[in-house]
Amino acid sequence: MKTKPKKKENIIYKKAKAIKNKMSDIQFAWNTLNIKRKESDIELWYHGKISEEELLHSIIKVNLVEIKSYGRQTFHNPANLLVHGDNLIVLRGLLADPSISGKIRQIYIDPPFSTQQEFRSGNGRTSTISASADDYLAYEDRLKGPEYLEYLRQRLIILRELLSDDGSIYLHIDMKVGHYVKIIMDEVFGPSNFRNDITRIKCNPKNFSRKGYGNIKDMILFYSKSKYFVWNEPRQEMTEEDVLRLFPKIDKNDRRYTTNPLHAPGETKNGSTGQVWNGLFPPPGRHWRIPPKELSKLDKLGLIEWSKNGNPRKKIFAEEILSKGKKMQDVLEFKDPPYPNYPTEKNLELIKHLLSASSNVGDIVLDCFCGSGTTLIAAEELNRRWIGIDSSKVAIDKSIKRLNEMSKVSLFNLYRPKE
Repeated sequence: MKTKPKKKENIIYKKAKAIKNKMSDIQFAWNTLNIKRKESDIELWYHGKISEEELLHSIIKVNLVEIKSYGRQTFHNPANLLVHGDNLIVLRGLLADPSISGKIRQIYIDPPFSTQQEFRSGNGRTSTISASADDYLAYEDRLKGPEYLEYLRQRLIILRELLSDDGSIYLHIDMKVGHYVKIIMDEVFGPSNFRNDITRIKCNPKNFSRKGYGNIKDMILFYSKSKYFVWNEPRQEMTEEDVLRLFPKIDKNDRRYTTNPLHAPGETKNGSTGQVWNGLFPPPGRHWRIPPKELSKLDKLGLIEWSKNGNPRKKIFAEEILSKGKKMQDVLEFKDPPYPNYPTEKNLELIKHLLSASSNVGDIVLDCFCGSGTTLIAAEELNRRWIGIDSSKVAIDKSIKRLNEMSKVSLFNLYRPKE
């Protein structure tokens, strides 16, 4: 029986695939990473990538050996966990623990940024730039390209499984690799669960000469596990300058106010918010923010201002907003400490801000790149339970030291994976 000849495009595809599979790791650098569309999603393809199924099916129970107990309070039961070991091994062990798996409310991680540097820790160093060769080696950041992305992706997959259904993750990264990591996080958590790309102002403006703009920011990628997630809307106190700028008008009672449109985008053809009010229809392509009956009530209370052209707008008084504070935006200014305890140490108030927004008292917070323990300290101060993991002994020692220096610290146990 004769078989039909293969289509020319299939032959070309197979040849191209064979060539791609033979490419070496050296050849397959950043400029050869390909973004391909898989059904409705976008996937980053690179050499050495394994399937989620292969990764998750390899999960085995990892026994943790208790080394020492610390702390003076019993606020949390069981005690908090600090683990010295490879975080992939430890996370696999936690995934097999029913008391932890699927119960983490919030994850914050500040992983290596693929800088190709080694980071040292010494006394009195104002930054990693001033580190000495005689200082302790804290960690090496040598992974790059596909190897780096797969290192991070495998951990993100397990972290997703550890999150509760209403949990969130914040990943701190820089401008050099952040856009690749964003695609990986879209793959792992889903584009619909992307919440924010937060710009964080990390330092004062740079004055040294270079061909390019000074870099004073990094980025924090915020994802939830589902559309139902813990969210405590963060607000900040308004300054006198804010009040003068945002509420420029003054009424007859000397109250400062501004005005907002009474209509919003989107037409409503059948509902009441698309109907006539005071002889006016909402502008084309828009609808009233509230039903016409409610608009009439506001008008009777004197809460609607009419322009000379007959355009109605709602009055918003400064006193209403001052009590709540102004809504925080996706640009945060939390500069890192000038005298860090550890290389790349982040601002404590920044972490407290993030934990306050996406977790509640008693929730479990996890940081598997915990460094000198800033996330753990923030969790302690906010009465959250915590799990910290790091492979660096310098990091673990710094974390223990800083935790024990707190006036009140919950009981926590130091573990390592059983060999």
